[in-house]
Amino acid sequence: MGRTEAPEDAYTAEPFVPGRGGLAALRRAAAECRGCPLHRDATQTVFGDGSTDARVMLVGEQPGDQEDRQGKPFVGPAGKLLDRALAEAGIDPSEAYVTNAVKHFKFTQAEPRKRRIHKAPTLRETAACGPWLAAELAVVEPELIVVLGATAGKALLGSSFRVTQVRGTVLEEEIHGRPERLVPTVHPSSVLRSDDREAAYRGLVSDLKVAADALA
Repeated sequence: MGRTEAPEDAYTAEPFVPGRGGLAALRRAAAECRGCPLHRDATQTVFGDGSTDARVMLVGEQPGDQEDRQGKPFVGPAGKLLDRALAEAGIDPSEAYVTNAVKHFKFTQAEPRKRRIHKAPTLRETAACGPWLAAELAVVEPELIVVLGATAGKALLGSSFRVTQVRGTVLEEEIHGRPERLVPTVHPSSVLRSDDREAAYRGLVSDLKVAADALA
């Protein structure tokens, strides 16, 4: 007998995405997603968070260690920095919908009790999770998408995306069959890693001000 393929071997979340229902239905279904192998090691699915009526959607890369433990996006150090930058730019963080291109935490760990080190998802893993992001966009219908970093940009705009070339500009593209406006910027975690954190933070705030102006 041949080997029976597990759902994750297909590398697509499509069979797990419900055909109807709002964010609550999507969140329940995503908790059972086996669309790629990342679910095996992660604690839980970390789905998007925020209002169906949000005017702006913030899309990051993937959950981090704290997000994986708590089950919510952007609750770790990078999320706290992002909230501060949004408020400074004139965007109320509580009125934004926040999510990630990939819904499971990918990491390396030397030993079971050692710290879990973030590992960037592959294009294949990002593409597998694409149906969830498409479903979120279809339900929320944001006026603007803020793209946080290279992985999110490649998930939405293709593998040729370079955040350094287009950050702080308003792009108009068709995403998952819908015309969208997008403002790319760096991921807040890159600000935390920067040698000149203050300059990197000011750059993030400057990009977010472009997003605030686009929403005005």
